[in-house]
Amino acid sequence: MGRLTDDCFAFGGQMMGVEAAAALIQARVTPLAETEAVPLQAARGRVLAERLIAPTALPPFFNAAVDGYAFAHQGGAGLRLPVAGRVAAGAVAPPLIPGTAMRIFTGAAMPAGADTVLMQEDAALEGDTLLLPAGLRRGANCRPAGEELALGATALAAGTRLGPAEIGLAAALGLAVLPCTRRLRVGVFSTGDELAAPGTLLGPAQSFDSNRFTLLALLGGLPVEACDLGILPDQPAATAAALAAAAATHDLLLTSGGVSAGEEDHVRAAIEGAGRLVFWRLAVKPGRPAAMGMVAGTPVLGLPGNPVAAVVCFLHLARPLILRLVGGQVEALPRFPAIADFHHRKKPGRCEYLRVRLRRQNALMLFADKFDREGAGMLTSLTQSHALCELPEAMECVRPGDTVLVLPFSALL
Repeated sequence: MGRLTDDCFAFGGQMMGVEAAAALIQARVTPLAETEAVPLQAARGRVLAERLIAPTALPPFFNAAVDGYAFAHQGGAGLRLPVAGRVAAGAVAPPLIPGTAMRIFTGAAMPAGADTVLMQEDAALEGDTLLLPAGLRRGANCRPAGEELALGATALAAGTRLGPAEIGLAAALGLAVLPCTRRLRVGVFSTGDELAAPGTLLGPAQSFDSNRFTLLALLGGLPVEACDLGILPDQPAATAAALAAAAATHDLLLTSGGVSAGEEDHVRAAIEGAGRLVFWRLAVKPGRPAAMGMVAGTPVLGLPGNPVAAVVCFLHLARPLILRLVGGQVEALPRFPAIADFHHRKKPGRCEYLRVRLRRQNALMLFADKFDREGAGMLTSLTQSHALCELPEAMECVRPGDTVLVLPFSALL
């Protein structure tokens, strides 16, 4: 397992803002160095470990961009060129006979001597003779070799997360495998005697555990191997032992619950006892009781127990930490402007996230309506709304008509 120094996150403040937390992660965390060769079919979501150099030009040869007629540009209009020959995609083109044109198809290699293609839709023919129109520039409707990428050019930067377009580009360059950082091994705990696993019998004072499964699902979109580590009991010694054991076999641990100041909240104390606490409490609502620490060189994120707060803290802490550990480029959470259709007051000095429903009045105007229930323990507030509305630390009031930023669930969860 990769290991970090216990003081890599050292921070002297008592409550950390979300932007400061993100900056701390970027500045202090060193990516893990282990890499592996990953087939293209399994590369989606992985992080490229090395700069990808084009091993061939793209396109690799001079070709036609459209169906039409290839010829040597001579300037002027009204020229009449006999059509002498035909070249299909994948065929080796014979040289162009001077003073003639050649029927050609999209992607076909340009015949030697030809430099321009007249689009099929613009072509006028008299029998087997092509009439050239005015205004066609030299090189029209052609793709020179290397037009997209020259041989030896950087195709993808190190740290790129590989999506369909990036994988397609690698395939177009003839690559079957890519060097990627290995997936992180991330362990996920829930905490609390009040929790029962779904599918088991529910005790009279218990609720079914949901956070663990929400977090495992959020990890599913990241380059990790997510490990379900079950529910920690409300016992200090058992909590400390479980964290220490898991730290030895994982690159990152996530817990939910047990990080507040209550007598039965043991996660924070367990982190302090086995390693060091980086910070406790985040200047964000919902999500203040979040803890971050190190146990035997493994980062441990103690997320709040309330479901909405756990999601908010995951997005601001776990997600950037994971991407940093695998050497990924910084990816800001997607934010879009909307017009507030509600009134809300907040305390300055902390970032606040409201659940909102989005509606369009026309193609240009997106409105945000505040969800009518604000409790951080309500999972239905996530399923019945569309986005988080981000209110920055300095803001004190939102009024109808104000422009706000929203983070749509469709791009986050």
